[in-house]
Amino acid sequence: MKDILVVGGYGHVGQILCKALAARYPGKVYAAGRSLEKAAAFSLSTEGRVLPMQIQMNAPIDPVLLQSFKLVVMCLDQTDIAFVRLCLSLGIHYMDLSANDAFLSQVEGLNEMAVASGATAVLSIGLAPGLTNLMAARAMSEMEQTDSVGITIMLGLGDSHGQAAIEWTIDNLAEDFKVITNGSKTLAKSFMDGKRTNLGADLGWKKAYRFNFSDQHALMRTLQLPSISTRLCFDSAPVTGLLAASKVLGLTRALRFPAIRRLAIGMFSKLQMGSDQYAAKVEAWGSEAGEAVHVECLLHGHYEAQITAKAGAAIAELLSDNHYPAGVYHSHELIQLDTLLPAIQETFHFEMKVNNQVKVIFNGVN
Repeated sequence: MKDILVVGGYGHVGQILCKALAARYPGKVYAAGRSLEKAAAFSLSTEGRVLPMQIQMNAPIDPVLLQSFKLVVMCLDQTDIAFVRLCLSLGIHYMDLSANDAFLSQVEGLNEMAVASGATAVLSIGLAPGLTNLMAARAMSEMEQTDSVGITIMLGLGDSHGQAAIEWTIDNLAEDFKVITNGSKTLAKSFMDGKRTNLGADLGWKKAYRFNFSDQHALMRTLQLPSISTRLCFDSAPVTGLLAASKVLGLTRALRFPAIRRLAIGMFSKLQMGSDQYAAKVEAWGSEAGEAVHVECLLHGHYEAQITAKAGAAIAELLSDNHYPAGVYHSHELIQLDTLLPAIQETFHFEMKVNNQVKVIFNGVN
């Protein structure tokens, strides 16, 4: 088998993903980034199962650097698609953990290039986007017609979140975003339009607010849903409520100023007042044979970075070991939830209810 390159592989999520892949392909996984010293230190900590590599993403990449790789997994945010275009033009399979829909929609435009070169690109590969996409597709499979889908993400403030994830969250608190509802483009206000959702016996009811996760946009484009929304909350109701109040008062606009943004990122990085639990719930409403259908899919566990990385690693293994059609796809267009869940080597609980009757229960085991 040819090698796997993980760009950002010595970062918070990247390290977990590299270790998971190296357990299956020791000596074939490279953790890359701009610091060869950090990559080498991480490689040493894995006793050489993960190998180090330097790559400068802010400079042109020599194609020769990539010639030994079958698959590239991107764990860094990018500002343009030049690197993706290079990978696909060389026939290298590509995966991306990005949650930035503006970027992902640009990658979708490389579909013809990927088909021509025989490469497969898979987007939406973590928790959200990723598992939430597959949960939505699974819920929709229980009905002939889907009228609406609602996604709720809960993150634990006591968890350890990577710098990039914190920056993305802070940036999206300040910015509203466009959505399509019943064929019309409307403006959704970030961290407003709250809705209470039951996240199960352990977590109870939480009020979550609209947020610009890319899963809702990709699902809308690929599945042509009449209505879909993604909401976010934290395990701490007071913190969630404080952020919602700040939005109403217009205080989040201050996050657009660099000094305030840096202060907010620093505060979030040090905040340790909640648990390490996460949850993702997808609800779909529609009909089957003229009868109303309501489907609930709930997944929860501990350490969001773990499930994000392990889901990505499982998809990478599927892409490495199996033949998938060439082109650019979101995970729900290629992979079924029932296939992915058993492949994720991580502790979590999943259950699906159809009209309040439990239909599927699955427990992942690390």
